[in-house]
Amino acid sequence: MTTVDTSAPAPPAAGSDGRSGAGDRRPRRELGVLNVFSHGFLLLWALLTTLPLLWVVVSSFKSDGEILSEPWGLPGALRFENWARAWTEARIGQYFLNSAVVVAGSLTLTMLFGAAAAYVFARYEFRFRQVFYYLFVGGMMFPVFLALVPLFFVVRNAGLFNSWTGLILVYAAYSLPFTVFFLSAFFRTLPTSIAEAALIDGCGHFRLFFRVMLPMARPGLISVAIFNFLSQWNQFILPQVLMQGDESKWVLAQGLAALAVSQGYQGDFSGLFAGLTLGMLPVLVVYVLFQRQIQSGLTAGQLK
Repeated sequence: MTTVDTSAPAPPAAGSDGRSGAGDRRPRRELGVLNVFSHGFLLLWALLTTLPLLWVVVSSFKSDGEILSEPWGLPGALRFENWARAWTEARIGQYFLNSAVVVAGSLTLTMLFGAAAAYVFARYEFRFRQVFYYLFVGGMMFPVFLALVPLFFVVRNAGLFNSWTGLILVYAAYSLPFTVFFLSAFFRTLPTSIAEAALIDGCGHFRLFFRVMLPMARPGLISVAIFNFLSQWNQFILPQVLMQGDESKWVLAQGLAALAVSQGYQGDFSGLFAGLTLGMLPVLVVYVLFQRQIQSGLTAGQLK
């Protein structure tokens, strides 16, 4: 009597016939090539971004002769007098302080009103909520260059032309769309149970916002504040249009533009590079000190 073996044959081991092993190796090889390409591209981008900044900083310590004869060489000595000359004679110090005052005021208004508006859009239901939200967010698609002419007449007719107050209000207005868009998405990720418990305990809506929700949204607030600071500090076209005539009220971007023109004709290239370095330092310092907060704020809404 013949016995038939009905048991299923065991599957071949991976790589025994050469097909499964090849199938496993091909995706890994493709991923390795992709990683090498992406890392190489990021390295190239980092070099293209970092080298010009380093060249400006190194040139700020050179003499004019070294800049013209050896533009890519190292300075023979660290000439800090270039920085002192740019700070005092080119009035970079005054423009620096003017920018600090304007950005501090505009950033305060932006974060206060932007956070309040984003919280209302994210946590409350009311009529036409989506309409008002999209009106806010739609401001990000409106280029500032299209509004320069009407903005000039609005600010002038309001009596705010050539004043820090007008510049602060305009900065805050143009920073609100991004702030509302960013923070509204962040406020939606916060747990509602804590807000409900605070309301049950007798906490009012204003106290709930300032004492409970804002501390919980600290990572997002820090991130959007840094982005707004970088944008407002580097702003050039708005102060160029709204702040004319009185040089004592100019911000740093205007001062650097005037320095580039004047020092170019005078041949004081070392003072020009020193002024540019002084203008870049706040941006670089803020980014280096708060890069972890930026990354945590961008990912906190997805992780919660």
